[in-house]
Parts: sequence; structure tokens; C-alpha cells
Amino acid sequence: MQLSSSIYFEGLSVGLGLIIAIGAQNAFVLKQGIGRRFVFVTALVCTLIDAMLILGGVLGLGAIINGNSALLFAVTAAGTLFLMWFGLKSFAAVINPRVLTDETGGAEGLGLRSTVLSLLALGFLNPHVYLDTVIMLGGIGARHPAAQRPSFILGAASASAIWFFGLAYGAGFLAPLFRKKITWRILDFAIGCVMLFISISLAVFAVRSWPS
Repeated sequence: MQLSSSIYFEGLSVGLGLIIAIGAQNAFVLKQGIGRRFVFVTALVCTLIDAMLILGGVLGLGAIINGNSALLFAVTAAGTLFLMWFGLKSFAAVINPRVLTDETGGAEGLGLRSTVLSLLALGFLNPHVYLDTVIMLGGIGARHPAAQRPSFILGAASASAIWFFGLAYGAGFLAPLFRKKITWRILDFAIGCVMLFISISLAVFAVRSWPS
């Protein structure tokens, strides 16, 4: 193994460029951070998922997924249903919003088990995540000689860690704004729109990727 600072920073910069975007996973992390619920666990699970997918991509997982239309369709369909359910759940929260207090924090949010399961679903049932980590990052990393790939993987995984921990803990500074129901209503509505928009785009993609 040959660690290279230039390849590490290549992985770091490309990783940040792909990860920093409004998506289902980031929206969930943002909400967890604002509600101050399982912030460390949320950021850690997201980082580990990305690291696993980046590693798999560099080792050739992207080619396997692209070459298996049935697998691609199954993952896309499952992700569509999950994101649609999550979006409807967010719209329901607009009607009955929670309020952040010093005593309860995000008391009405998900428990630890449900949080981890939701993060796993957002990470492994969302083809957009596979596109960014497995196919794009994995494809870029795979271009380097085998001895230098660990540097790229480490850099890209570092980007995930910086982003998710920064987003999760940074969102806590917005907590004072979320002591009012109207602010929660706006956030839940925005998240609901993001989730449903992505689920619709995935549904279209699932139809196009139907095994022939």
C-alpha cells in the first residue's frame, strides 16, 4: 500500500463535491441535528455507509450493479417506496408539528433503533447514493493503481465524515429557530417535497430499468 497525499486530496475534494447536495439522506441528518437526537450515531452511521459503498465501488461493485438489471430495479423500487412513505410521514408532521424545548429536545422523534434502520434504508435503498459513491467515486478511484487506491478511499471517506458530522452538529445552532411550530412545519414540508420528488424520479428510473 502506498499512501499519496495528492490522491487523498483528490478523493476528499471529489467526495465533498458529490456529497454536498440536498437529498433524502442529508435532509434526515439535518432534522436529527436540529432535534438533537442521536446526533453522533446519525453522523457515524452515514459515514460508515458511505465508506462501505466507496470501498465497494473502487473494488468493482458499480460494474456488478450496472450489469444486473434485476438487482438495479429491485433496489430502485424499494427506495421509491421507502422515500414515498417518508415523504408522506413528513407531510403528516406538518399537521401536528413538534416543538423543540430544553427539556425534551427532539422527544417526539425516532428512537435509536428506528433512527438506525431509517439511515440504513436511506443509505442502501437509494440509487442516488449508489450513483455518487459506488459508481462515480468508485469509478474515479478505480483508475488509480491498486497500491494507491487506499489513499483515494481514505480521502473520499474523510469527505463523508467531515460533511455528515459537520451537518449533524452544525444543525444544532438552528435549534433556537425550532422552538416555534411554524418553523417545524416549514422544515417538514420542505423535507416532504424533497422525499416525494426523489421518489418520483426513482419511480421513473425504475420503470426504465425494468428487466427486459
